[in-house]
Amino acid sequence: MFLKKKKTAAPSLQTPPSPPEIPAPPDLGAPAGEQNGLTLAYLGDAVYELMARSYILTRYGGKVHALHEKTVSFSNAAFQSFAAKTLLPLLDEAETAAYRRGRNAHPGHVPKHKTKSDYHSATGLEALFGWLYAQKNYERLQTLFGVIANCNEEFDNEKRSKTEEKR
Repeated sequence: MFLKKKKTAAPSLQTPPSPPEIPAPPDLGAPAGEQNGLTLAYLGDAVYELMARSYILTRYGGKVHALHEKTVSFSNAAFQSFAAKTLLPLLDEAETAAYRRGRNAHPGHVPKHKTKSDYHSATGLEALFGWLYAQKNYERLQTLFGVIANCNEEFDNEKRSKTEEKR
């Protein structure tokens, strides 16, 4: 009536599993330069979010709630719009075209508490990140994200000074 469990050997702890690889960009069905801006933004949103979370985790550490708040400061439309304006002079012609493709796309709605201008600029930034990822231009992604990380404090200071002026 009762079955005896077979004894199995304990898993070997000698060889640690290799870390997961960053997935290769999906085949989008057309060259990245011909993709819809919203499709690139969809992909770029995930790439940007992963880069932001990795940066914040290694830079700040700490409690999850604080990490989440810092991640939100990197991912909101107002900051992404500010970051896009900072990056624009650094972009080449093809990168600028990818940004514009996302910025000029019509998402159908703008979330509450976001300006239309900020939302479109943020979508452009995400499209740029999606395009660079689809091009497998990881080094350029790192470079541009480095610029964004450096301007996050500047944005926070600017936002803080505007809040103090209102008082």
